[in-house]
Amino acid sequence: MTSSFEPPLKGIRVVELTHTILGPSCGMILADLGAEVIKVEPVDGDRTRKLRGFGAGFFGYFNRNKKSLALDADSPEGRKVLVKLLEKADVLIENFAPGSMAKRKLGPADLEKINPRLVYCALKGFLPGPYEKRPALDEVVQMMGGLAYMTGPSGRPLRAGTSVIDIVGGMFGAFGTVLALKQRDRTGKGGLVESALFESVVFLMGQHLAITAINGAAPPPMPERVSSWAVYEIFNTADDLQVFIGITSDGQWKRFCEFFKQPELAADPKLATNNLRIEARPWLVPKVAAVFKAYTKEALEQMCLEADISFAPVARPQDLFEHPHLLANGSLAPTTLPGGVQTRLPLLPFQMMGWRPPLVSNPPEIGQHNDEVLSEIGYDPAGIARLKAAGLLGPSASGAMGETIPKQG
Repeated sequence: MTSSFEPPLKGIRVVELTHTILGPSCGMILADLGAEVIKVEPVDGDRTRKLRGFGAGFFGYFNRNKKSLALDADSPEGRKVLVKLLEKADVLIENFAPGSMAKRKLGPADLEKINPRLVYCALKGFLPGPYEKRPALDEVVQMMGGLAYMTGPSGRPLRAGTSVIDIVGGMFGAFGTVLALKQRDRTGKGGLVESALFESVVFLMGQHLAITAINGAAPPPMPERVSSWAVYEIFNTADDLQVFIGITSDGQWKRFCEFFKQPELAADPKLATNNLRIEARPWLVPKVAAVFKAYTKEALEQMCLEADISFAPVARPQDLFEHPHLLANGSLAPTTLPGGVQTRLPLLPFQMMGWRPPLVSNPPEIGQHNDEVLSEIGYDPAGIARLKAAGLLGPSASGAMGETIPKQG
């Protein structure tokens, strides 16, 4: 890592009015790239902080490298604070229901008058069109866009095992925001960036649309294993574990036969090419499965490495904490979650000129940066004290913006 590398978004101030995953993932990416991201949350904290079950990790993962301003932004005085913050901001991110911000006179047209250089990133369920006012969630659009159909067996649609569309929508929001900042450098004016869940899942379905157009028939769900390769399966090992192995070229097939000592398969003309092997799958896959079943997972991995055949153990998320590759290259950043829990969480999955976007600060406690943020926009200690005394700053149990604006994404 190049320590002298200056983060590309250093000096950019982002005001984040978001919740759950879609908006926070966008803000996290911008924060990781060096922007100052100020998360404006309710005085009693973003409701995501209180989630349990599947959502218990949402806040802790998607809100690192940010500052927290806990503010009752629906009160007249709290709104003045928010407007002062937006007057000096470069970017606003919001993922509330369509029209919610405009009703509060904080929509794109309103904020353009307050700060014409502001890049307004709106993250929604749908881009403009007949569905644009519909509410949406990650799982809703996975169903609507065909991803759930392709993930589960026929007749049993299944959402993907992570909030993939929320995250992808956030990524495209961040991508569009960076491009809008670049455009602002040329024109001096900000403008509206929109990213949406439904269009994100449709983008991911593009390969299946192309397959349908080329083949004249729609592809079946992925569990039915109608593959472009003959051997592309999960196999059982001698020690009752599962591994995925893909033999995706004629060269890999030859190496499989050589390293696993299968001369009869190598000499069989019915298996000479990948397409022939696809036709032979009904009897070929069981034969290959029997070969692999003779090896333990560790021995099979070593054999596949030597043969240069694609191999992966079937891992669980918790296995990643101790993954040797991730530990060696620093992909998991030591992180302290709100409440003091110590863990390691993934950094952004890319490097740029030797620089990996780092963890700079842990996810903030509620209102951790109230005084710092308010002083930067002109509030003196007495003014901050008045806001606190009026119950407009958290942490507190009083009312909150996030409780009253309908959610989106």
